[in-house]
Amino acid sequence: MPETHLSQDAYERLKAELDDLTTRGRTEIARLIERAREMGDLSENGDYHAAKDDQGKMEARIRQLQHLLDRAVIVDRADPGGKVATGSIVAIRYDGDDEVERYLVGSIEERRDDMAVISPGSPLGRALVGHQAGDTVEYAAPSGTLKVDIVEVGA
Repeated sequence: MPETHLSQDAYERLKAELDDLTTRGRTEIARLIERAREMGDLSENGDYHAAKDDQGKMEARIRQLQHLLDRAVIVDRADPGGKVATGSIVAIRYDGDDEVERYLVGSIEERRDDMAVISPGSPLGRALVGHQAGDTVEYAAPSGTLKVDIVEVGA
């Protein structure tokens, strides 16, 4: 089973979300379902069906969080010598393009603001990890091999 690399902050945030969903969240959904049942016929009870749908979504999120946290590896966001690593923010420019794009290298759960995320296990992520600003890396994409210049690496 592959690991999920998370910062300590992200791990704690996800753990708090899991704790909230398994306590307050489940209690609140149970209360909503009970209130909807009191309204009578369940076959045409919109409140009941909405509450059951919410319950299903919440339970799916609980399972997702449990899975993430069970395989989480806490990584230090310290600057690894200016090299791209999990938790790094990297600015790249595709060969032949003038636009610089910024990404966070890590789990989608690490997402900050509107910054896009690159998984360190993706083809681009694997090509970037361990390299530094000024390096050019190549990776295989569905459209063929792409070259990327690493413009800047930060934490």
